[in-house]
Amino acid sequence: MAKLKVTRRRFLQTTAAASTFVAAPFVRDANAAGSLSIGFWDHWVPGANKATEEIVRAWADKEKVDVKMDFITSQGNKNLLTIAAEAQAKAGHDIFAFQSWWLLEHADSIEPVDEIMKQLIAQNGNVNGTVEYLGRDKGGRWLGVPATVGSQIKGPCSRIDLMKQHAGIDVQAMYPAGSEPKAENWTLDTFLKAAEACHKAGSTFGIGLGQTTDSVDTAGAIFQSFGAELVDKAGKVTVKSDNVRKAMEFYKKLAAVLPPDAPAWDDASNNKWLVSGRGALIMNPPSAWAVAKRDAPQVAEQCWTHGFPAGPAGRFAPFLPYFWGIWNFSKNKSAAKSLLVALSTHDAIGKMVAASGGYDLPAYEKLTTLKTWAEEGPPKGTLYHYPNPHNHQTLSIAAAPAPTTIAFQIYTQAIQTKMVVRHLQGEALEKTLAWAETEVEGFMRT
Repeated sequence: MAKLKVTRRRFLQTTAAASTFVAAPFVRDANAAGSLSIGFWDHWVPGANKATEEIVRAWADKEKVDVKMDFITSQGNKNLLTIAAEAQAKAGHDIFAFQSWWLLEHADSIEPVDEIMKQLIAQNGNVNGTVEYLGRDKGGRWLGVPATVGSQIKGPCSRIDLMKQHAGIDVQAMYPAGSEPKAENWTLDTFLKAAEACHKAGSTFGIGLGQTTDSVDTAGAIFQSFGAELVDKAGKVTVKSDNVRKAMEFYKKLAAVLPPDAPAWDDASNNKWLVSGRGALIMNPPSAWAVAKRDAPQVAEQCWTHGFPAGPAGRFAPFLPYFWGIWNFSKNKSAAKSLLVALSTHDAIGKMVAASGGYDLPAYEKLTTLKTWAEEGPPKGTLYHYPNPHNHQTLSIAAAPAPTTIAFQIYTQAIQTKMVVRHLQGEALEKTLAWAETEVEGFMRT
């Protein structure tokens, strides 16, 4: 995921320069011929782009469309820079892959896709609440189709051996492969005790307190587990609430047993921590485990991906979706809509999930039990609970349910992790809350 140290204002300134279940309208569309260009996200998994390319080529050959595909990296925010440039120029690709908040940021330039989403939901099941939150405009119109490629849950990846040895927790018994979780006692209190025990034993949990997405996403889920909202759904500032205070009190205890340099961690830090063999748990999609399979197989064979601990307000897990959106200046919207349907069939999604080694996640409720997650290993079944197959936790994004224009700023400015670090470093809680309140009120004015 991209770094977060860029404000919306600064960012805009710097960028100024084939399923049988699918109904007929978007398959075999007589108007779908011509040319089409797509800006896909350039996948980090070797070979993953090939699956997407093969699906698109098969569709193009069938529909007689001349297709051009660009796979654009998120390193250095190149994909976000391209989005901003195309939105300003009103020219570029017909379809683009939008990360989380960026579809709504460019809503005025996006072609609604309500008719497609009606078909896909009927075919694949309902989408999760975070996709609803980030994929629809204020009027309720769908602005994009949930993209399987790039979408991810950042839940716990635990070391089976270290959690047993130091914390007395059997994560495989708690989240058994192939069946429902037995996680009634997997709470934030249990989580904190486990973190303290593992830290004492020299196997510290690898959770960052930095300003990039991995740190922010974990903080968001923990805050939501306490019902701690900085801004509520109606847009009211609620920083100085009892729930926020409780979340901060918990986080200060947790932060005290995290790596001492956790406030400086970026999105690579927790991956390196796991692969090094030092940590008993990190919060991440299966990318760190996949690297461990290659570089440290003795670590990978002890990894188990599972659900988030529950707090007083429930069990939440960070979900970061990608969307495929159609620019409203596209010259071939009919072909673009037809392709998005083809990319969203059960078979197509299964191929993309398999090509990514189980990293990529469809957002639809009927597609959380694909065989890839049951069969990947070692150990076999390590990814079974990654896609939330039993719907045992609420998939969320940090700063929700605030109005998205405000939540976007809270997220990109990493307000929650900054609050934790300020308090950890000795600032009085009420002073930290006052600072956060001022920051959020500033976002509301801009």
